[in-house]
Amino acid sequence: MVQARNDFLRKFFLVFIFVFHSQLAFSQANLYNFAFTSMQNMLSGKEQISFKKAIFLTENAFSDTPLDTTQFNKQIRLLITLCKGFHQTNPLANYSQKDKATVALWGAVFKVMTDTVTILLPNGEKAYHLPFTYDFEDYFGEQNWTKMFVIKLLATKKGNCHSLPYLYKILCEELGVSANLALAPNHIYIKHRAEKTGWYNTELTSAAFPIDAWLMASGYIHLSAIQNSVYMKALTDQESIALCLVDLAEGYKRKTNGQDTDFILKCCNTALQYFPNCVNALIVKAETLKQIFEKTQNKQTFNEVQDLYLQIHDLGYRQMPKEMYLNWLMELRTEKDKYLNKNLIEGQNKK
Repeated sequence: MVQARNDFLRKFFLVFIFVFHSQLAFSQANLYNFAFTSMQNMLSGKEQISFKKAIFLTENAFSDTPLDTTQFNKQIRLLITLCKGFHQTNPLANYSQKDKATVALWGAVFKVMTDTVTILLPNGEKAYHLPFTYDFEDYFGEQNWTKMFVIKLLATKKGNCHSLPYLYKILCEELGVSANLALAPNHIYIKHRAEKTGWYNTELTSAAFPIDAWLMASGYIHLSAIQNSVYMKALTDQESIALCLVDLAEGYKRKTNGQDTDFILKCCNTALQYFPNCVNALIVKAETLKQIFEKTQNKQTFNEVQDLYLQIHDLGYRQMPKEMYLNWLMELRTEKDKYLNKNLIEGQNKK
């Protein structure tokens, strides 16, 4: 009798676990499909483009428990308030061009993200908002994909070349000004165009404004990659959403151990429809098709993989070793005089 009861409880427990995980997987799949549909609608014009929403949907789909939308928006609003406060109390001097207000807001976002900001409280006391810093632990998210997330950056004040420029773009757009993402090997940064200086680079990982020579110094930016707009191009808002779709595919790949290839390919193909030379999407697509070929030995799939790898190479992509990436990134700190945009720095020092 006792044995029968124990067997029943064990079977009941196993069924419960199976049903629970099945429902959890179904719920998460729904989140991924919802995120995909929303971003697809943004790209096709059916829905207004919102980089902030795309980021939240992508990160929420990967999370095991639903993220708090209210808390996320509250954290963003707090940073926006700090940016507005700094903008109002620190007017931009020595700048008379028509885009003065926009440039000043860019400067305010940069200040809030990269430097300590003093806050005067109603009782006369001072509080300090500390800058976001670079997270040197698992900076490619190889062990923990959430290392790439804006939500993680907001919670820990530490981020990388993925989450830092993403948050910067979110803050700029919430303030009503543009911010263009740009790509380099294993890297994302910001490009702005001001009437006074023309195009310039904003690097959040080192809190600096490097010239293009720093990007070229990596040794892994092939000339054809620039000519084909793979690297060093100011991405459009559509192309930025396409990048989010690649992130969605990468997160889904990790969450499912790459077993559901259809969704991954759907994300990549949609991203490539609006950003044809998105090397990140091409790489994920090629790796996914290679995985399919290894199981099916289908010749057509093999040919498609070969064509993709050839296309990636012809676009100018060259894989950059992880160790070399970090050395290149830190070169801005050790050789500032060599790589910083001196015209921009001098203008800021005159404020």
